[in-house]
Amino acid sequence: MAEGWLRHLKADQFNVFSAGIETHGLNPNAVKVMAEVGVDISGHKSQLLSEFDDQSLDYVITVCGHANESCPVFPGNAQVIHVGFDDPPKMALAFDDEEQQLDCYRKVRDEIKGFIEQIERVLS
Repeated sequence: MAEGWLRHLKADQFNVFSAGIETHGLNPNAVKVMAEVGVDISGHKSQLLSEFDDQSLDYVITVCGHANESCPVFPGNAQVIHVGFDDPPKMALAFDDEEQQLDCYRKVRDEIKGFIEQIERVLS
């Protein structure tokens, strides 16, 4: 969702890459709630961080605790920034109702959007 918001709101300012320490595939609930606000992430894919070994990165932003704890050291001058958001799939496990599960994703979607809208403050 963070990649989707960055591409949607700040594509003219940032080249965005999204990767993780593990691949889990594209979460259909994330796709659904992003589509609700006009952001199409259906073409995104789960990628490993190692796929970007040859990229020179200015910033690395981790958005979940597991990534923050497990994030490798990056060569060069990449500034690593952690902004923690709840994990929607884990939150959704508490509910049987699909709408309540989607609300978990919506909550995090909206929090990420708020962060992305003000990302320059964090990066300065």
